[in-house]
Amino acid sequence: MPTESTFLLAGLFILLAIAGWALGRFGDRDEPEAPPPLNIDYLKGLNFLLNEQTDQALEHFLKMVRVDDKTIETHFALGSLFRRRGEVDRAIRIHQNIIARPDLAADQRDQALYSLARDYQAAGLLDRAENLFARLAEGSRYQVQSLEHLCRIYEQEKDWEKAIDAGHQLEQIGGRSLALQIAHYYCELAEAAAADNDYAAARSFVKKAQTGRPRTLRGALTRAHIARAMNDTSTALSLYNRIINEHTYLIAEALPEIVAIYSSEGKLDELDKAIRAMIEDDETMSTLVAYTSIINDLGGIPAIDEAVEQYVLNEPTLSEFVDLERLATGLGAEQGTMEKIRRALSKLAASTPRYQCQECGFSSQRLLWQCPSCRSWETQRPARRVQFDTVLQHSITSR
Repeated sequence: MPTESTFLLAGLFILLAIAGWALGRFGDRDEPEAPPPLNIDYLKGLNFLLNEQTDQALEHFLKMVRVDDKTIETHFALGSLFRRRGEVDRAIRIHQNIIARPDLAADQRDQALYSLARDYQAAGLLDRAENLFARLAEGSRYQVQSLEHLCRIYEQEKDWEKAIDAGHQLEQIGGRSLALQIAHYYCELAEAAAADNDYAAARSFVKKAQTGRPRTLRGALTRAHIARAMNDTSTALSLYNRIINEHTYLIAEALPEIVAIYSSEGKLDELDKAIRAMIEDDETMSTLVAYTSIINDLGGIPAIDEAVEQYVLNEPTLSEFVDLERLATGLGAEQGTMEKIRRALSKLAASTPRYQCQECGFSSQRLLWQCPSCRSWETQRPARRVQFDTVLQHSITSR
């Protein structure tokens, strides 16, 4: 039975037939002869489509229609339809057929090259797509669109140097700032250099990332990671604390690093005092500290443990599973009940998304600087509370 997409193609053929008839009927008022009848070739093509003989229909269409000012848009429409349906091989054939015509106008050739480049990109033939987009980016009317596609290709290939060049060109031609996007390209280079222990290059890339406006929060976090890798714990702590103070949503990334540094230096008592002071200055930080502790399984620091305890006691969902009043009076807590609850919640929270994109809603368990769904940069934000109803339901159903 013909599918919905088959009827879409059939509809395109019918529109083509009607357009051809209308051109014959009304296109030239000076000629008195009667309009030509609907071409039998259209009906043959329609018959192929309704019988789901798409390949035969495509061959018939390519042979039937001569590319000229009256029919070329139909070719482009059909090629675009094939690409949207995921039939990129057929889209490629149509656009290659257009390019092969010797009488093609320059604008039409650019349109065909752009369409073919998009076909290649959709097919995963990124090297071919890159070549065509690069050609069109040199001065065609598709210059801006081609540079945008080149940025996406370079992101996919992780060729950050080329992505930076394409981004700068797009800024100059498109008249809009890509400072945040380009800053992330530099951060990618910085993280790669740091992974190779080339900290001088890493710091240089971070510096370039931080020269633009708006500054990416990732740059500050990367600087802190590099400082810690270089055993410059003083600088690392300063940066991590500044990140928490200025951008509290990154506490889930910064606090575990701070705990690790203080723990390695045997200064957990100092950290306890610092966290207490931070919570006293801003009571809302208690919830963030507790949430970060739960999802990262941090414990053993009195100020953090107390924040977690208050967090749990103030969570109404848990009252269905835990005697919170008994815990609040201290009964059972002395036997490590609260610690068991915290560890159990840490395991449960590990199975639920922690971050969500503010643009498209894509969720993930770790911080992704570029959303895999909408491709936006630095749009993910963490949850502020553990979704207890979700994790507990997951725990019950998985038993």
